[in-house]
Amino acid sequence: MRVLVVSAPLIGHVFPLVPLAAALRDAGHEVLVATAADGLDVARSGLPVRDVAPAFDFGRIARGMLLRHPLVARAELAGRAGTRGAGLLFGAVNDQLADGVVALAEQWKPDLVVHEPFAVAGAVAAARLGVPAVRHENSLFDGRALARATVARLAPALRRHGLTELPPPAAAVAVAPPSVLRQDGWPMRYGAYVGGGELPDWLREPGERPRVLVSRSTVAGPGGGGPMRAVVAAAGRVDAEFVLVRPDERLARGTLPDNVRTVGWIPLPAALAAGAALVHHGGAGSVLGALAAGVPQLATVGPGDRRQNAELMAARGAGIAAATREITPATLTRLVADTALRDAAAQVSREIAAMPEPADLVPRLAALA
Repeated sequence: MRVLVVSAPLIGHVFPLVPLAAALRDAGHEVLVATAADGLDVARSGLPVRDVAPAFDFGRIARGMLLRHPLVARAELAGRAGTRGAGLLFGAVNDQLADGVVALAEQWKPDLVVHEPFAVAGAVAAARLGVPAVRHENSLFDGRALARATVARLAPALRRHGLTELPPPAAAVAVAPPSVLRQDGWPMRYGAYVGGGELPDWLREPGERPRVLVSRSTVAGPGGGGPMRAVVAAAGRVDAEFVLVRPDERLARGTLPDNVRTVGWIPLPAALAAGAALVHHGGAGSVLGALAAGVPQLATVGPGDRRQNAELMAARGAGIAAATREITPATLTRLVADTALRDAAAQVSREIAAMPEPADLVPRLAALA
């Protein structure tokens, strides 16, 4: 069976698709990833990848959306636009991806197309070829609503390929733990390719004090720096060790408190195994990664889906949702000392561990084709 995996051209979108793609490959199926721009970094995982939009510029698309739709843009920057902002932004993204994805599909002739909710260009290609499409969740939104919002902005691409509408997917894969969010589809344990990197020996074992990892987004733009500067400002008055993962050069070169260290790109799940907590920008991958590791987290409420991600996690009791200005010594102390947060995070971790592995879904996907 040939499986075409289609992702929006962003690391945080394509890396969560790798575990299922790799399971299909390991079961003897041919797998090809279609994406562009930053998404091409998935080649480091060993999966074959094709650039379907060589001139793609996500920043240009995002700036255009902000200028043309100022009211939605304001809500999107506050994290309150829901699927409206996502539909506008990723409708334009998929309009640029669709022709390349369809051309690749017509040349490669897949038996099955797996796509994430932000990459409905995959569904366009599947409909064009008459093969099944499977929606693979990788966020903490309802993928059905995301796909509808994006398709609503995709009429020109549909017309270009002789389509008036898209049929519903043959199946869906749901990765959210149900106690946090119930998604439509076959449940599958969340995982993601971590992009390589070496874990220093000192991060393999717990330290003398609770260790808090602090990460930031892989996407430049509003909120991209995440909470690092706020954490640095408060860290000196907290009885914990803080590790900044991939800080910007200016911050890394500055004077840091004695209990703050820096590292480059590391396999974050491995570091979390010996860590006490994670502070991050609110991305879905960071939220789900900390939940899988069973550590409390502080997620900042920010643009796009980050507010929703943080608030869903906090509503489950597995961490704290806070604005950057609310990151204080008291907030960080609560993060490492509150046993209720730790217990809830451990409960969700066990819930995720009980979900089927990617390999368990391979026969069901093969049956669709």
